[in-house]
Parts: sequence; structure tokens; C-alpha cells
Amino acid sequence: MKKLHLRWGLGLAVALLAGAVFAQESRIAIVNVQRMTSESVPAKAATAKLGQEFSKRQKDLGDMQLALKGLGERLDREGPTLNESQRVARQREFADQSREFQRKQREFQEDFAARRNEELQNVLGTIDKAVKQVADAEKYDLVIQEVVYSNGKHDITDKVLKVLNGASK
Repeated sequence: MKKLHLRWGLGLAVALLAGAVFAQESRIAIVNVQRMTSESVPAKAATAKLGQEFSKRQKDLGDMQLALKGLGERLDREGPTLNESQRVARQREFADQSREFQRKQREFQEDFAARRNEELQNVLGTIDKAVKQVADAEKYDLVIQEVVYSNGKHDITDKVLKVLNGASK
């Protein structure tokens, strides 16, 4: 029995020692992808591209919303003085325009979300290449993206941002 405990203890010690050696020989880095998707030149270019692509539709929706608001206010103000058929016609017109606005707004949101996801995938691909470039150049064995806590010692986000911003110019 004593021999079994000794072997178990010896095995545990060897495993701990091997883990310590592995940890000493491995180079680990951390990157903050959220920072890179907001601060890098490719991410800012993608945001500007989306803004330009969707600005006219967004303005049209804003104009449509203002017109709908004006129509509603006019209906509230003039409704009591209109005869029944005129009031019903204006209410129907308001309801039709409201539905049309909601439909266009929903389409806009769906189209924008799809395009934003496309652009984000392109940016993430560029970020992955830059991370790999820095990791290869500095001989990192492991690069981690999602971290709960880090003291900053292993964070290479600034280095990757320099690569991203330098490659985009």
C-alpha cells in the first residue's frame, strides 16, 4: 500500500514538473479582438463603407417617419371636424403608410445586419492574418482571444493593431 502511494506521489510530481517545463517553454499571448474591431483601420473603413452604403436609405426612412408623424398630427387635429368617410379614409391612409414604414424599416435593419456581418467577417479574416503574422514573427505557441482577466503582460493587441493599421495604409 505504501508503495502505491509512493508511485502515485511520484507520478503526480512528474506530471507537475512536466507541466511546469511545458509552461516555461511555451510562449502564450493574448489579443483583444473587440479592440481591433473598433480601433483598426480595416474596421473603421468597413464602418465608413456601411455608413455610405446605407445613408440614403436611412435618410429616406427618417423622412418617411417625419411625414408619418405629420400625417398623424394632422389626423388628430382635423379628425373631429371631418365627416365620417373623410376620417375613415385618412385613418386608412395613416395605417397604410405606417405599415409601409414598418416594412421598409424592417427590411433596412435586415439588410444592414447582413451587410454588417459580411464586413465583420472580412475584418476578422484580416485580423486573423495579422495575429498570425505577429505570432509567427515573435514565436508564440498560443494566442488566446477571449480572456476573463490578464495583467497585460501577455497582451499583443497593440502589436497586432500596428500590423493592421500599417498594412491598410
